[in-house]
Amino acid sequence: MSPSSSPLSRVAPIAWLILVVAAMSGAYWWWQIGRPVPLADTPTAHIACVSYAPFYRPGQTPLDPHAFVSPAQIDADLRALSERFDCVRTYSQGFGLSAVPSIAQRYGMKVLMGVWIGRDPVANQREVQMGIATAKAYPEVLRGVIVGNEVLLRGEQSPTALAGYITQVRNAIHDTHVPVTYADVWEFWLHYPQMADVVDYITIHILPYWEDEPVEPKDALKHVAEVYGRMKTQFPGRSVMIGETGWPSHGKQRRAAAASLVNEARYLREFLRYAGSVDMPYNVIEAFDQPWKREQEGTVGGYWGIFDVNAHPKFSMQGPVVEEPRWLLGWWAGAAGAVLFLLAAWWRAEWRGVRSRVTLLLAGFASGAALAWQFRQMWYASRNQLEWVFAGVMCLLALGTAIALARWIAARLGGAPSTHAPDRRVHFAWLFALTFYGLLLVFDGRYRDFPLGLFWLPAAGYLLVALLDTDRVAMPSVEQRFMACLLPLLAAVVVAQDVGLSPPAWLWLGVNLALSGSVLIAWRRAARLQAYQAQAAYQ
Repeated sequence: MSPSSSPLSRVAPIAWLILVVAAMSGAYWWWQIGRPVPLADTPTAHIACVSYAPFYRPGQTPLDPHAFVSPAQIDADLRALSERFDCVRTYSQGFGLSAVPSIAQRYGMKVLMGVWIGRDPVANQREVQMGIATAKAYPEVLRGVIVGNEVLLRGEQSPTALAGYITQVRNAIHDTHVPVTYADVWEFWLHYPQMADVVDYITIHILPYWEDEPVEPKDALKHVAEVYGRMKTQFPGRSVMIGETGWPSHGKQRRAAAASLVNEARYLREFLRYAGSVDMPYNVIEAFDQPWKREQEGTVGGYWGIFDVNAHPKFSMQGPVVEEPRWLLGWWAGAAGAVLFLLAAWWRAEWRGVRSRVTLLLAGFASGAALAWQFRQMWYASRNQLEWVFAGVMCLLALGTAIALARWIAARLGGAPSTHAPDRRVHFAWLFALTFYGLLLVFDGRYRDFPLGLFWLPAAGYLLVALLDTDRVAMPSVEQRFMACLLPLLAAVVVAQDVGLSPPAWLWLGVNLALSGSVLIAWRRAARLQAYQAQAAYQ
């Protein structure tokens, strides 16, 4: 057999193509998220009302029953918010939030005051009594009292019991002329229209990203207008307020609804322009990013704020918006990866040829850019030191695996004879890890991100090894073959769950196909050899 027709010569171009595409894709992804995106301006940066929860500092969370926010922090927050907002909406009387109306009065702000209703009847009565007392003390500050937030959505009270709490507050503050309402996702007002009989006006939540059928940004405003019109028709003669609307800046993409900074800016700008052209009371969610929400809603839960956790605006209401101003760090990470991969294979002769070094440069750049992508996801997703440590260890393992595989691939593409294959136990471990996470995505994936940067390194590396390891034939274990068949099926389910509209889901499918392909290629070669040997023995 001539060298030009050897098995290695036939698969080498495919391997080179994978390496080049991987490196160029990493460079392009970082470049494109650093491009300014032109968006429509808003006439003003001033917003009518915004949800205010002060739990944005490290360690602050309303999940802690003993949490308390000092009046000094509330004062500083409202002083800053008063420059851009006429009103704030609160959700509870506890945690020190009963002080909001008195402090808001100092800065000429109005308050949509929340009374939290949950499962605990004792806590509910405490909230109700505090809400009644605050409403009687500061009626001139309140635009309304919201008794209960998404209680029916959470299933924590029956409509009858919830109506009892609302009626109790409404009767108690009747003389103040402060209107009383209840707030829930718009569909639940349609499910329980009787709730309209116990409120002074109807407060609905319209969150296009969180719809059962998520709405992509370009259609989000149309969706809001249609839902608002439908609710006005369903409840003729009643005032309807949008109590929550907004868009997240980071987190998992749902179908075509991508959580991104650009999309948050796009949605808020378009919504504010629309709200300013019609007679529609509204409240935007929310003032500050809320890190504690990531525990309940995944990464996306913590990034609905107009301001970040440092109380800085996340974007301007005029001019282009950049998704990632630090995008060059991705290229620098790729360059660092290329240098690291070269140094990791510098002392051996089989890695000093031009083809070997180009292989290491491409693999290193692709790996560095991918890990930088993963680090960016970790930056937004990790909630505590334990998660940082776990994610960091996994990235180091992926990097070590990628370096070992790249050295083998570089030697092979450089013309060296095939040496012993990379450790099959490590291969098995990555197969198991990807299968385990794939199961989580299928059965509990609503709030889980796609760790594409982490798994891309071993997936691409083992695929290239399988393509280039033409000199040896070894049958994968039964467990490996089982996982190789299961991985594409799990990933396909994830794609189907997003009805094929989520690009990250398709990329996840690609990662799964690459890692499973590394087993299927070896399986096919071994099966062909066994068939050939059986035929030879028969003859």
